[in-house]
Amino acid sequence: MDNNYLAELLFGDIKTTPEDMFAKYPARTLPDKAAVTRFAPSPTGFMHIGGLYAALISMCMARQSDGVFYLRLEDTDKKREIEHGADEIITSLAQYGVCFDEGAAADGEAEKGSYGPYRQSMRKEIYQTFAKDLVKRGLAYPCFCSAEELDEIRKAQEAEKADMGYYGSYAKCRNLSIEEIEANIKAGKEYVLRLRSDGNAENKITCRDLIRGNIEMPENIMDVVLLKSDGIPTYHFAHVVDDFLMGTTHVIRGDEWISSYPLHEQLFRASGLKMPKYAHIAPIMKLDGGENKKRKLSKRKDPEASVSFYSKAGFPVQSVLEYLMTIANSNYEEWRMKNPDADMSEFKFKLEKMPVSGALFDMDKLASVSRDVISKMSEETLFDEISVWAKDNDEKLNAYITASPDKFRESIKLWKYNGKKVRKDIAKWSDLSEMFPYLYGDGVDGYEFDEKLTADERKEFLSAYISAYDHKVDSSAWFDGVKVVGEPLGFCPNIKEYKANPDAYKGSVADACGILRVAITGRKNSPDLYTIMQLLGEEETLKRLKAAM
Repeated sequence: MDNNYLAELLFGDIKTTPEDMFAKYPARTLPDKAAVTRFAPSPTGFMHIGGLYAALISMCMARQSDGVFYLRLEDTDKKREIEHGADEIITSLAQYGVCFDEGAAADGEAEKGSYGPYRQSMRKEIYQTFAKDLVKRGLAYPCFCSAEELDEIRKAQEAEKADMGYYGSYAKCRNLSIEEIEANIKAGKEYVLRLRSDGNAENKITCRDLIRGNIEMPENIMDVVLLKSDGIPTYHFAHVVDDFLMGTTHVIRGDEWISSYPLHEQLFRASGLKMPKYAHIAPIMKLDGGENKKRKLSKRKDPEASVSFYSKAGFPVQSVLEYLMTIANSNYEEWRMKNPDADMSEFKFKLEKMPVSGALFDMDKLASVSRDVISKMSEETLFDEISVWAKDNDEKLNAYITASPDKFRESIKLWKYNGKKVRKDIAKWSDLSEMFPYLYGDGVDGYEFDEKLTADERKEFLSAYISAYDHKVDSSAWFDGVKVVGEPLGFCPNIKEYKANPDAYKGSVADACGILRVAITGRKNSPDLYTIMQLLGEEETLKRLKAAM
C-alpha cells in the first residue's frame, strides 16, 4: 500500500509536519533538574479533592526544582463537559493557592505561555499532523467498523473466550486495501483512525514508576482508536502529543492509569517522541460505613469528594492543604512539629515518600489539623476569614458581623483564649454557629439545668438576680454580685467552705453561676459568662434570664 497516498487521502488539508511542530514548540530552556509538570483535568464535573491533591503534588515538584507548572484542559468530551466547568476548576485551584506558571485561562481571558493552545479542543490540527505522520509510516489506519460490527467482534471473543478488544485477527480493517478504503470514503462511511500495534503479549515492558519502582507488564497489542470520527483525538493520543510538545518531564497521575502505560509507551515510541517520567499516585480512600471496607472517594456518593464541600463547611484553605500534605508525604507531620511556623513551601517534598496504597481520608484528622491551623491565626486574620466565609455560607453569622463588627471582634477573644492559653475548639467556621448559637444564632433553644436544684429554687434565684442585676459593673464586681444574691438563698459564697459542709447549703456560688450560664446560653459549659453577657447587652441578657424562669 502507498502510505503517502493514504495519508493525503485522509489528511489532505493538513500541510504541517511534526518537524514544523518541533520548530513551533522548541525544547524549554531550564536548569538540568527542573521539572515541568502539569495538571490536566476534564471540565466534566466539580473539582474533586483528589484533583486538588494531584495538582498540589505537581506544583510542589515544579516549584522545588525551579521548573514550570502548567494547566492543560482536556476538553475533548463535549457531551460530558459542563457549562463553566473550566472556570470552576481554575477558580477552585486558585482558592487553594494552586497557581500556574502558564496554561489555560478562564473563559474570556487570555492564556499565559508559549506552548498553547492549552485546551485540547483547540489543538485539532496539531494532533492530525502527528496522526498523518503515523499513517505515512504505516503505523495507523482508518477503521470503518460500525457499532454493530464491533458488537459482533465482542460476541465472537466472548464465545471463543478470547481477550476483548480490537487486535490481531479481530481487527477487520487493519489490512484493507487502498481501493477498499477509497470506496468506503466515497460511500460516506464514517471512520476512526487506529494505531497499528506492533505489540506482542508474550513480551514484557517495564514501567519505571517514581513512586512504586519497576512494574513489569505485557506489551500493548490493541489497535486503539487515536482519532474519533469527528477528528478529535482520544485521551491516549492527545496526552502523548501534548506532553512532548509542552515539554512535560514528569506526569503525576492516578494509579488507575498504570494499566495504560504499555499503550502510552508504544504511542511515544511509534511517534518518535521522548517519553516523560511517570509517578502513579494512590487514590484517596474512605471507609465504607456499611462494610467497613476501603473504597475510593466517589463523586456520586460522597459530598466530601468535592473541593467545594470544604469551603462551604468553612475549613480554612491552609488546613486542607496541610492535611493533604500529611497524606502526600509520610514525614510531613514530623517536619511540621519541628517547624511549626514555617511556610509549607519550605518542606522538601519527595515522590518516594508517597503512599503506594490508598490513603484514608480521615475527617477527624483533618479537623485536628485545622484546629492547630486556626489556633495560630491572629484575631484580625480570624475576623477577615470568617467575615468572607459568612457572606456566602451563614446568613445569621453574617448579619451579626455586619451589624456588630466590634462585638464580633470581642467574641473572637472569647473562644480563642482560655486566660492566656490559646484554645483549640474550632475546626471550621461552621462550628461557630453550632458551638455558640447563643451568640451567633437563634439564641437558646433548650436548657441543660442541673437537676440537683428544683425548678422553684432556680426561679427564686433568677428572680432575685434580675432585681439586683447591674450590667455596667466589671467582672470582679459582677461575680461579687452573684455571691450577694445567692447567699441569702442558700448558695455558699465560699467554695472551700461549701465542700467542707455541703449539706448546710442548697449549693455553692458555682451552682448559682451555673443557673445563670444555662439561662443565658442553654448549656452547662461555655466560655466566660460575664463576657457573654456583656456581648449580648443588657436588654438581651435580661430577656433571656426572664425566659428561663
